[in-house]
Amino acid sequence: MNIQAAARKQSLIRMAAEVGFMYCGVAVARKLDEESDRLEAWLQEGRHGEMHYMERYFEERLDPRRLLEGCRSVIVLLHNYFAPSHEDQSHAGILGQGSPKIARYAWGEDYHRVLKDKMRRLVDRMKTEFGDFNCRVFTDSAPVLEKSWAALAGAGWIGKNTNLLQKQAGSYFFLSEILCDLDFEADMPVQDHCGQCTRCIDACPTQALEPYRLDASKCISYLTIELRRQIPVEFENQMEGWAFGCDICQEVCPWNRFAKPHQEPRFQTLHDAWPSAEEWLSMTEDDFEAKYQHSPIARAGLVGMHKNIRFLRLTP
Repeated sequence: MNIQAAARKQSLIRMAAEVGFMYCGVAVARKLDEESDRLEAWLQEGRHGEMHYMERYFEERLDPRRLLEGCRSVIVLLHNYFAPSHEDQSHAGILGQGSPKIARYAWGEDYHRVLKDKMRRLVDRMKTEFGDFNCRVFTDSAPVLEKSWAALAGAGWIGKNTNLLQKQAGSYFFLSEILCDLDFEADMPVQDHCGQCTRCIDACPTQALEPYRLDASKCISYLTIELRRQIPVEFENQMEGWAFGCDICQEVCPWNRFAKPHQEPRFQTLHDAWPSAEEWLSMTEDDFEAKYQHSPIARAGLVGMHKNIRFLRLTP
């Protein structure tokens, strides 16, 4: 064992926890040859829908060394965002009766902003302790196979719903990565614990899931966020009230019974109440900008929210 790499790893874990991350692991930077055929087949089958950006930077997705010259380590960070269920929120007066459903990850401030702030603070601490080094930070913002690297770094296993799962915490967490030219003691992958369970597959109303494979073109999150044109008529009466994202395959996952509420103030619900369908449809661009400019919901835009809510048939 490289004693220096092991000691550096322990210091990294401590600093990551101090910044607010729930897990910190490391994988050795290399090309993910084992992912190449899977990714190519997924793209060729059109399972990415109209997310054409997935077709670009194929080699970069497989090899982080093409994103950072001299990259030796992929540091994987998890941050909890779990909040009470929609039913609990409704009872607390946060969700209005009949309000279109919003995925939990979008209840607070945009995670890109929050996590990049935290990673920059972590990098500053690392440079103070380890000396200068080269790095790049990412969170769902670059051609990086985040879940594959998280699994390699021992953060959990990729479940049948294609989310990263942890026995002790479920799946309500964001993934972030720091690519750097430092050496650390690497972590080992963990065992798959999905077993014979198929709850996520059985519960998906649009049949977007099969074991360990997602047809994103059928996923409610894709239909309500990524798809810019009208939602295909074939999905009528299958959306189950979701207007932005979807948590169904996480809500039914047995491992999420261990999820605990996050402690990050910036992920607290932005407003005392979510708008009703009628309030959404009467909202102006100025109102939307004032309320959601720093929210993940800004990605859909007001036009997108109107499109989704009209499709839900929630209007009187």
